[in-house]
Amino acid sequence: MNRRRVIVAALPTAVVLVAAVVLLVVDRRTVVVSAPLGTMLLVAAVIVAAVTVVALVWRAHVRRAVSRAKEDATGSAAAEHRRFLDRLDHELKNPITAIRAAVAVSDAATPQLASIDAQTTRMARLVGDLRKLGELQTAPMERVPVDPGTIVTDVAATVGDAHGRDIRVTLPSAPWPLPSVTGDPDLLFTAVHNVVANAVKYSDPGDTVEIRGIERSGRVVVEVADTGRGIPAADVASVLQELARASNARDRPGSGLGLALVRTIVDRHGGTVTVDSHEGRGTRVSIELPVGVG
Repeated sequence: MNRRRVIVAALPTAVVLVAAVVLLVVDRRTVVVSAPLGTMLLVAAVIVAAVTVVALVWRAHVRRAVSRAKEDATGSAAAEHRRFLDRLDHELKNPITAIRAAVAVSDAATPQLASIDAQTTRMARLVGDLRKLGELQTAPMERVPVDPGTIVTDVAATVGDAHGRDIRVTLPSAPWPLPSVTGDPDLLFTAVHNVVANAVKYSDPGDTVEIRGIERSGRVVVEVADTGRGIPAADVASVLQELARASNARDRPGSGLGLALVRTIVDRHGGTVTVDSHEGRGTRVSIELPVGVG
């Protein structure tokens, strides 16, 4: 309950009580006249105090009830979403497996075979990513101190080696390095890796890809920036959603789940993900995580 609201709500009661006490402690020559009025004011003060307490308690109860209702609604929506992903996984997995089996025993000279195989492989990967996304929302998560600087340097080395790119890393060392965060090191690696891999995918070999780490207001901020193709303004708001892809990204392979996985992982760590981009100039993705306790 807000302390200022309590003080403001109690002011009328305090005023009445002070007035009653003043009237009751006046000199004896006026006590006969003042006492009845003072008694009435004391009674009024008690009534006002009782009403104030009831009002404050009721208001707090209503706020808690509203908060619980919102949490229940959010939990129900999340559960329904997970059930949808599970159904989708079940419905798609068997047909894809059957198609891939048929391709495997078909005549290799069939012209359309390569295309069918490529598309079923893509669908299988999409189903796998959807399953992973659904599991991430509820699976038990390790919570240990994690050094974000180590995560960043490991991701830069992994993605840089895989794609032959020079990824710049800027981390603070003075007056102190980045503080640790609490979470699952493998999941946090995956989140940063997905963002950096996206930056490399949608930029050319001569473009810049940077990872920067800073501490700000009790949070660790990891920024991944590139001078690649950028995202059209109309698509920026939706790229963190499942299966969403920018309109200028259709020429590159992808499921549209990479950044959705990032958002889910960061949400489970109590953090936030934001995307800033200008088409033709580049993109910056910022991951903010609370500093670890202890």
